[in-house]
Amino acid sequence: MSRRILFPVLGALVLLVVGAFVGLTTGMGYGGNYAPGFEFAGMRGYEATGTIGGLAGAVLGAAVGAVGGALLARSARD
Repeated sequence: MSRRILFPVLGALVLLVVGAFVGLTTGMGYGGNYAPGFEFAGMRGYEATGTIGGLAGAVLGAAVGAVGGALLARSARD
């Protein structure tokens, strides 16, 4: 498989997981301490903000990973 395809895909997958974990834990911390009355998708407090943080972290992590992988593949030419 070509580096031009493999690096962005792997970068996106790795940073998707990392971003989702960081967003989830950050959102849970915020919701548990500062937004206990917040509601989203039938959940309240830390559950709701953790869900939003996890989704946002996954999307941002995948985007940054794909761009970073593409830049790495471009600089790692033979």
